[in-house]
Amino acid sequence: MRWLILCIFAVMLMHSIDGSGDEAPLTKLGAKTGPTLRFFYCYSCGYRKAFEQYVNILKQKYPELHVEGENFNPPGYNMLIAKALGTLKILMIVLIVSGTDFGLPLTSIWQWCLNNRFYSCILIFLLGNAIEGLLVSSGAFEIHFNDVPVWSKLETGRIPQPLELFQIIDFHLDMQFSEMEMDVGKIKFQT
Repeated sequence: MRWLILCIFAVMLMHSIDGSGDEAPLTKLGAKTGPTLRFFYCYSCGYRKAFEQYVNILKQKYPELHVEGENFNPPGYNMLIAKALGTLKILMIVLIVSGTDFGLPLTSIWQWCLNNRFYSCILIFLLGNAIEGLLVSSGAFEIHFNDVPVWSKLETGRIPQPLELFQIIDFHLDMQFSEMEMDVGKIKFQT
């Protein structure tokens, strides 16, 4: 019984660990000074590759532009339900592999799972992953320029073409620099 509790604790601990530890903190010398373009994409839909392609294109055309990207979390409780389902999936597999019978009369489904451990574990794993994928996939590919939304796949139904994105960025850069020039013109020197 202690082994089962230890396994449950280990599974819950593994699900709570955040996998985004590949980012290095910025120092004062590496602080961001230019405009920022942020992408929010659906990782489970396979949009990470599209994001990486856009980063390569944008770094060539706009070297001063800081490009960031992260997973677009699904709305509502979908992420929480998916994590709970993942934990339940692993727990069920551990119970089946360990042959736990709970001291009660076995139902026909549980008896089949215990008799066919390999097939039942694969079935639970695949069905659980399919349901988790449906809950987590949002189909999003959102683009924000300095925290202002400039493109939304959820609204338009498509990812922007590179030329469209270049036009959007040029427009916002022109707007940003024209505002700076207007602010500079307002400064009056006293003599």
